[in-house]
Amino acid sequence: MNSETSGDKAKLTAWSVGILGTFLIAAGLVWVMYRSTHPAPLGADRVQERHKNLAEIRAADAEALNNYAWADQGKGVVRLPIQRAMELTLQEWKNPASARSNLIARVEKATAPAPRPPE
Repeated sequence: MNSETSGDKAKLTAWSVGILGTFLIAAGLVWVMYRSTHPAPLGADRVQERHKNLAEIRAADAEALNNYAWADQGKGVVRLPIQRAMELTLQEWKNPASARSNLIARVEKATAPAPRPPE
């Protein structure tokens, strides 16, 4: 009887070690996957650089939305502030037939190839 109980204990120990080893291997694999899929946190200098870049982009967007500039000087296309563009559109579309012909002419002008510079 003594040999049977020691054999059962050995089997139980082997099973326990096997199960514990399996869990440790799985935990190790999860840890490796977590470390390889999560990048290191950004440093404070990188955060400041991103804030600076965002401020520059927003300033450029505000400049483009609120000021006059050439969109394509070769074709004579000008960028207008939004408010002024809406005013001109409302004024122009009071006469729809005239507005349609002007729109078609502007589209043709904007999509035409740029004129060649004088040689």
